[in-house]
Amino acid sequence: MSEKNTKAQDVKPRIIRLKLVDGSQVNGQVNINRDLGYDRLSDLMTNHQDPFLILYNVTAHPGNLDNPIRYKTLFINKAHILWAEPDEDQ
Repeated sequence: MSEKNTKAQDVKPRIIRLKLVDGSQVNGQVNINRDLGYDRLSDLMTNHQDPFLILYNVTAHPGNLDNPIRYKTLFINKAHILWAEPDEDQ
């Protein structure tokens, strides 16, 4: 395997927060290093080749912050995301 292919395989987790059009709030991790040349959350959000954002270790708050739902992996359609922000405490 070439060095380029090996680097694409490395996982660079980033904790993010999302708000969806239905009012749900979602916290989870994304792999910022998913594709070559991608190293920011905005790169993942503006990539139009993949309509879904893949999150793992997810906590979802569907309208109520008191009863979170946990998921190992969650696929979210980017068209349903109002805003996304990286967790600055990383």
